[in-house]
Amino acid sequence: MTLRPARDADRPAMERFLAQHAETSMFLRSNLATHGVVARDDTHRDATRFWLSEGPDLRGVFGVTRAGYLLMQAPDPVPADLRAWADALGDQALLGITGVPAQIDAALEVLGWPRSVMSLRQDEPLYRLALADLTDPGADLRPPGPQDAALLTGWFDGYLRQTGMAGDAAERLRQARARAQAAVAEGSPVRMIYEAGQPVAMAALNAQVGDMVQVGGVFVPDDQRNRGQGRRVTAALLAEARRHGASVAILFANNRAAARAYEGIGFRHIGSYGLALLDGPRPASPQPPTTEIQA
Repeated sequence: MTLRPARDADRPAMERFLAQHAETSMFLRSNLATHGVVARDDTHRDATRFWLSEGPDLRGVFGVTRAGYLLMQAPDPVPADLRAWADALGDQALLGITGVPAQIDAALEVLGWPRSVMSLRQDEPLYRLALADLTDPGADLRPPGPQDAALLTGWFDGYLRQTGMAGDAAERLRQARARAQAAVAEGSPVRMIYEAGQPVAMAALNAQVGDMVQVGGVFVPDDQRNRGQGRRVTAALLAEARRHGASVAILFANNRAAARAYEGIGFRHIGSYGLALLDGPRPASPQPPTTEIQA
């Protein structure tokens, strides 16, 4: 087995391989489709450096985003390749890893990150829906505007707190403000539903490749809970995506209440997806380099 940096010429093979594991490769696939293979000049947080594990055939795709998140699709992870990947990451500040739970666990063992350095390590149920089966709720769905920035800061703060995806209150607020500013920018994937002219819930597409979309960031404020708003905003968002050509949706359920809401609009449980977040930026801490990466 060998691990080597991906090249532009590898893109078709990478796309074919990742499409075989479509539901658990959406971040890799979306970043590849949007930013390409070589991201040296792309400063977007999702621009990704890729490495390939080869047998004689392609066995795995590994990546690290500019923001510091590790992504992998390696159905049979090879420890030597994982060590080579860790060596290749150098001193880039890393924030966490996401992917198939068993693959995450294999990577964490090689990276040497114990549970004590993680702010979050959880596996969530993975759901899939054929959008031909979706019922459009007919909700008043709109993109947010600059006037919504303050409201969305509070909503994103609540979302990050509930999901455990940020550290202390100051860091959570910093991230919430950044997400709110991105949400109100032109072309944002975030949508809000309204009742009597007032926004009552939000959701977004956090990845899209071809006719497959991935839902993320579903949030209902406390005063709108237990009214079916999470189900309505998700269904409305996906009805819009269907009108733009999407035919399949996937998502992860952070809790049982969310899972019931998604099941209520037809999502089917198909597996699990994992997330491990560090308690602060840190470089990879592998064993001393033992494997050469082919150029």
